[in-house]
Amino acid sequence: MTAAVAMDYLHKYLPAVADQLTISNATTTQNNLYGGLDLDGLNWLERTWAWYYIAMGNPIIATGLMSFAMHELVYFGRAIPWLIIDAIPYFQKWKLQPNKHVTRAQILQCTKVVLLTHFTCEAPLIWLFHPICCYFGMSTFEVPFSPPWLMAAQIAFFFVFEDTFHYWAHRALHYGPLYKNIHKLHHEFSAPIGLAAEYAHPLEVMILAQGTISGPFVYCLFRGDLHILTVYIWVTLRLFQAVDAHSGYDFPWSLRHFLPFWAGADHHDYHHQAFTNCYSTSFRWWDYMLGTDAKYHAYRSRIAAAKQHERKQVLLEENERTEREGILAERAVLAGRKGKLQE
Repeated sequence: MTAAVAMDYLHKYLPAVADQLTISNATTTQNNLYGGLDLDGLNWLERTWAWYYIAMGNPIIATGLMSFAMHELVYFGRAIPWLIIDAIPYFQKWKLQPNKHVTRAQILQCTKVVLLTHFTCEAPLIWLFHPICCYFGMSTFEVPFSPPWLMAAQIAFFFVFEDTFHYWAHRALHYGPLYKNIHKLHHEFSAPIGLAAEYAHPLEVMILAQGTISGPFVYCLFRGDLHILTVYIWVTLRLFQAVDAHSGYDFPWSLRHFLPFWAGADHHDYHHQAFTNCYSTSFRWWDYMLGTDAKYHAYRSRIAAAKQHERKQVLLEENERTEREGILAERAVLAGRKGKLQE
C-alpha cells in the first residue's frame, strides 16, 4: 500500500520520475527491449543477462540493483579474506608492517564508515548509473556482449586513465586544506587493511571515483562499442586492486613480482607509513617519472642491504623511522607549513 501511494504521488507531482520507476510485465519488457531478437541464439550468459532485465521489468531498476549488489559483493568479498589472513600466524612473515595489528574496534569503525558511505554517497550515484550510461551511448541491457579482445583493450585503457587521474587527484588531496578537511580520515590507518580501501570522506570517495567511472564515459565520447558488462569487469578488477593495495601484505606470488611496473601493497603501504611518496594506484610510472618514490626506493634499498639475519630488525627500525617522519610531515601540512603538493 505504501509503495502504491508513493507511486501515485510521483505520477501526480513527478511524472518523469514515475515513468522511470514503472515496472512492466515480462511480455511487454521483452518486446520493448528485445523485440525481434532471437534470445535462444545467444550463449548462456547473454540469455541470463536478457532474462534478468525481462524479469525486473525496468532497465533502470535492474541496472541500479545489479550495480550496487556487484559493488558490495566484490568489495566485501575481497576485503573479508584479508581479515582472515591477518588472523593466521603463518602469513605474518609477509606482513609489511609486522609490528602493527588492527583491533576489533578499528575493524568495526571502518565497517561502519564504509557502509555509511556506500549507502548515503555511492548508492544514489549508482542508481543514476543507467540513465548516465544511456546518455553517453553505453550499452546496458543489450545483448550480445562485446568480443573478449575488445573488452581487454577497453579495460587496459581504463586502467591507464584511472591511474593518471588518481595520481594527480591524490597528490592534490595532500594539499593543506584538502588534506585537513577531506583526506585525513583515510590516513587514520598508517598500516592499512583491505577493508579500509574505501574508508574515506564522502567527498574523497566521489573525487577519486571519477577516475574509475570517467574513463568509460570518455571512451564513449569517441567510440560507441562499450557494454556495461565490460565496465563491471573493470570495476571488479579496480576494487580488487584497491583492496589488495591496502591489504598490508606482500607475498612472493603478488602481482608486482611478475609485473615490475605494478604498484601493489608494497608500494601503497609505504605511502600510508610515510604520508608522502607513492601516490599512484595501479602502476608506478607517474611516481617514477616525477620522483615521488625516491624515499620509498631508499627505504627498500636499506632493507635489501641488510644481512639476512638482521633484516627483520632492520625492517622494524625502518618502519618506525618512516612512521615518525610521516607523522612530522602530516603535522606540517595540518599546520599550514606545506602549501604545495606533497612529494
